[in-house]
Amino acid sequence: MGIMAASRPLSRFWEWGKNIVCVGRNYADHVREMRSAVLSEPVLFLKPSTAYAPEGSPILMPAYTRNLHHELELGVVMGKRCRAVPEAAAMDYVGGYALCLDMTARDVQDECKKKGLPWTLAKSFTASCPVSAFVPKEKIPDPHKLKLWLRVNGELRQEGETASMIFSIPYIISYVSKIITLEEGDIILTGTPKGVGPVKENDEIEAGIHGLVSMRFKVEKPEY
Repeated sequence: MGIMAASRPLSRFWEWGKNIVCVGRNYADHVREMRSAVLSEPVLFLKPSTAYAPEGSPILMPAYTRNLHHELELGVVMGKRCRAVPEAAAMDYVGGYALCLDMTARDVQDECKKKGLPWTLAKSFTASCPVSAFVPKEKIPDPHKLKLWLRVNGELRQEGETASMIFSIPYIISYVSKIITLEEGDIILTGTPKGVGPVKENDEIEAGIHGLVSMRFKVEKPEY
């Protein structure tokens, strides 16, 4: 292990990992809730690495939104570089997992959709990707058997099972890696179950993977 590797532990991937690749519309109940169409291929969008908000830092609500939503997602952290991998080999490239929130400026996203514009303003702002502690791959023998939950101010809002994903994790890794070369420390957000909804300033969001990890964040307005 070289100096670089030692100073870049996978368990702190959010400090040095480059790419955050997000999959939209991967739970049928959420697709219905958004009145969207189920697609034959995943919808992909990106967040910059400055979107990461590790626990202990706040979720920032951009000044330009009046309707910030939480979307609870299982994140798959890549353990090594991966380009055009076949589905059958895809899981060999996984280093571990993390729970993530894909914070979304819903009003801005609706405008973007109407105009046929990219979702960058709605999805990619600073602190739009709160992230839990890293969960090593060994602790999750089957990522399709997890229960995810999210509460806002103590009230249960989202609960879902990764078994309900439309596109499986090996499929997603293979699909993404044919388009975007994934590197060690990169993460793929695998979509959200139903129950997405608004948060406001000073709300507290608590979320977890049942039996494995939980996290807590406060929503704040940025100083600028």
